[in-house]
Formats: sequence, C-alpha cells, structure tokens
Amino acid sequence: MRVYALCTGYIELDRASMVSDLKPGQPWTVPVTSFLVDHPRGRLLFDTGVHCQARLDPLARLGPERIKRLTVKSRAGDDVVPQLARLGLKPDDVRYVANSHLHFDHCGGNEFFPRAAFFVQRPELEAARRPGFVPSYSPSPIDFDHPIDYRMLDGEHDVFGDGSVVLLPTYGHTPGHQSLLIRDAKKAQLVCAADACYTRENMDRDVLPNVLWNPSVMRESLAVLRRLRDQAGATMLYGHDPAQWESTPQAPAPVM
Repeated sequence: MRVYALCTGYIELDRASMVSDLKPGQPWTVPVTSFLVDHPRGRLLFDTGVHCQARLDPLARLGPERIKRLTVKSRAGDDVVPQLARLGLKPDDVRYVANSHLHFDHCGGNEFFPRAAFFVQRPELEAARRPGFVPSYSPSPIDFDHPIDYRMLDGEHDVFGDGSVVLLPTYGHTPGHQSLLIRDAKKAQLVCAADACYTRENMDRDVLPNVLWNPSVMRESLAVLRRLRDQAGATMLYGHDPAQWESTPQAPAPVM
C-alpha cells in the first residue's frame, strides 16, 4: 500500500480565520491537499480539491460573497485531474472517493469521478442538501450536487475491511466532517486531518478556527486527533498548513 499527497489548489485568506486568537489582517496563502491511497483492493482518493474553474473564473464558480473573503492562488495543474496524471492515473482508475466535508475546496473535483463510489458522513450530506437547515453551513451545490454514487456513513468506516484505511468522524468544523486514518503493514499510522485541524498551531495551542459549525464538538474532535498524534504516535497531516506542506513528499513521491 502506498499513500500520495496531491496539490489540489492554493487559497489566500486571513490567517485569523484559521487561528481565531490572532489579530485580523494577516493574509497568507495555504495549500489545498488531497491524498491518494493505492491499496491492493483498489484506490481511494481523500478529497477532490478546488475545481479548476475557480482559478479561471472565480466569480462565476465561487460567487461574490466568497471571493470577498479569499482569493484562489492556484496555478495551472494545481487541481485533481492533472495531479493524478503525475501518478499515471485517470479519474476512472479511482474506485473510491471520500470527502472530508463538502466545502468547495474539498469536493470541487467530485464531478470528475462519475464511476467512483463516494463516502460521506450522513449528517454532512443531509445538511448540504437542505440549504439553511443547519445555521452557518451552506456548501455550494455546484461542487457536490452531481449524479454521483454517494454512500452515506454513520460514523467510523473501514474502507477495505482490513483496518488499514479507516474514515473517522471528526464532526465540528461541519456537521459531518471526517478524517482519514491509514495504517501500514508495520502498524505505522498516518492521519489526514483535513479541516478538523487546519494547522499544527491549532493543535499545539488548542485554538479553534473562526470557520466552524459547532465549537464544542470541534474541540472534542481535535482532542481525538491530538491523542492519535501524541499518545498513539500517528503522523498528523494538517488540513492547510503551509510550513508542513513544504516538507511533505508530494506525488509522484509517496508519503507512506
């Protein structure tokens, strides 16, 4: 089994939106990442990143309110289809896709995988399909509302049935956020936290972001991830950490 880190976009935003106790007015550019797990029983893609159209026509793709808060800084090739091509793969080579959640930078490329089975937590998809039903959560249908084989999960899910690739509920950032736990044959553990923990600073200082659905639930999820890192020895891959991304092996080199 191999795991690959893919660059699926860059976004500039206010750093205080991700680390809430910082002073606003500090723009920074963060990576958007996806992960490809090449398992003997099939390939799983964790998140599909920013849609390429968001780089070419951000107003049409993202809308006026969103582009007031952020700027897409992606370059040509910084999206999921050309990133898979770095591994010699096409979308049809991916058997499963899991969305950590349904914000635009994590499911923008969903439409390119019409033959894959998609794993998403039930409260995530149900909230996304009912605009306004959950306060402060309104993902864009243009990103997720496609004729896709969504398979709703209720909690933890062992993707291949052998304990090596497990989706973990880490609710709080959104109503049904999930992270990815990967164990290799030597029992080394890798966790793709996605937006349950944007950066190392969030975890080390126990500081939540401003962009979230439920702070108490998110704090519980952050504590679960911290135990995996600090007590179980897992390597934590944070959702949007520029410093970590610079030192992370990127496709075609494997992370694990």
